[in-house]
Amino acid sequence: MLSEPRSGRLAAWGNALLAGLVSPDDAVLAIVGEDAVHRVTGLPGESAPVGLTLALGRLRALGVGGLRVALPAPGHPLGLSGPPEFNARALEAEEAVVCSGAALGLVPEVYEAGPDGDVHVEVVWHCLPVREAPPADVPSLGEAERELAEALREATEVLTRLDVAGSGPVAEAAIEAYRARVSGAGVSSASASGAASRGAEVLAPGYPPRAVRVLALAQRVGVLVSLAEGVGHGGAVSASEMSARAGALRPVERTARRALVAAYNSVVEERGVR
Repeated sequence: MLSEPRSGRLAAWGNALLAGLVSPDDAVLAIVGEDAVHRVTGLPGESAPVGLTLALGRLRALGVGGLRVALPAPGHPLGLSGPPEFNARALEAEEAVVCSGAALGLVPEVYEAGPDGDVHVEVVWHCLPVREAPPADVPSLGEAERELAEALREATEVLTRLDVAGSGPVAEAAIEAYRARVSGAGVSSASASGAASRGAEVLAPGYPPRAVRVLALAQRVGVLVSLAEGVGHGGAVSASEMSARAGALRPVERTARRALVAAYNSVVEERGVR
């Protein structure tokens, strides 16, 4: 979820399309990615689900000038502004896109079918009314970068202590992520450069370099959090240390989500779209 939410792809490439920087075909191809098809339902003026190309064109005609990402979690309605019905649906999906210039939002519903190794994925975006109000808890790009660097430094110190002698995979991932941050996230480290390149691939034309840098770091932190949640005990030797590791990662995960939202939304903020 943290690495590349579908709402991020829709917002990034939708913003590039709205700015005239990419063609509709290129935007839709990037948004769909490895999924089979995306459709939009509930769009004003349409009685049935429509394809992304028509949907993005209709949103532009309705006055939409930008797309923002929301990545809410229980107790943290990040990027949402209401009403409760939309917030509840976005919270269930753990993501949403909120339109600027029209009181509309889009929440994905994912359908999967087929055997392992040949899964067919279809996504239906539900277009719903939203409240025109400032989104909850969204930082500026600069704030997000500073917060993420500090959270990563603190988590690295804790995780290194908890994974015995720093040899556990979680500690190694934490150290690598922190080294990428202090090396400039793409300036002097080959691995950091790779992360920045992945950030550039996820983002679309028109985004500032700082957004690419913040997104790359947030994705690294997302990998770290996922790894720590999936390896069980790792190097920890007691239940209390395992609990401490989870406690160390909780604010990091929250900060990484805030950074992702700031990166994806930065081009809209930069253009001053309301």
